[in-house]
Amino acid sequence: MQSIIVEDKAYIRKGLLNLLELIETDVKVIGECESVKDAVIVANACKPELIFLDINLTDGNAFEFLEQTEHLNFKVIFITAYEEFALKALKMGAVDYLLKPVDVEELKIALNKVKQLSITEQKEKINITKQAFNHQNEQLILSLHDSFQVIDLNELMYCESDKGYTTFYCNDGKKHLVSKTLKEFEERLTNANFTRPHQSFIVNLKFIDKYDKSGVIHLKNGKKIPVSSRKKEQFVTSFLNRTSD
Repeated sequence: MQSIIVEDKAYIRKGLLNLLELIETDVKVIGECESVKDAVIVANACKPELIFLDINLTDGNAFEFLEQTEHLNFKVIFITAYEEFALKALKMGAVDYLLKPVDVEELKIALNKVKQLSITEQKEKINITKQAFNHQNEQLILSLHDSFQVIDLNELMYCESDKGYTTFYCNDGKKHLVSKTLKEFEERLTNANFTRPHQSFIVNLKFIDKYDKSGVIHLKNGKKIPVSSRKKEQFVTSFLNRTSD
């Protein structure tokens, strides 16, 4: 089976290649990608039979890639870090997945399972997974001092960190303080239409009213968020890409 690896971390791609060389398999890796954009180009050009597909990529997620390549016929084995909401979605869809770092025995099991499924059967399972993933990706559960608070990410405007604590500011005026750093929420939020323009802030792109090229974000509620010089280029790219969707 001709395959490609779509994974944004080079050491994970290398590790998977090494494991595939160790086991007796007919899988031949013909390409590697680290973004949705590159993966779409390579998949259309190479037409692989199997794709090892990371859930969260540098410029989107696996399901965005699958939407753009639905005219192609290939099987999928998902790759994911230990993220509760992603794993729950994968299990609900009963699709094949590998946890990072990839284990050789789990790889063998996943390859055997995926070979037994038809492409049509797997696409049905992936659709169930996508629905579960999207539903769970719309919410975040915060562990507060005396309760668990459900946050609707569509209504979360921005987060601000200070000395090991993070405050979540919602569109309805409510705010919630948790004793965790912003870093612990960054990957989850940046895969849900948020951007981190500064060490102390993560912002929902949906609530940006304008951006001053001097380096200041204006939110729709009047709040001003600074953009650090080293994150400016990355922020502008995210801002322009999202607002043009």
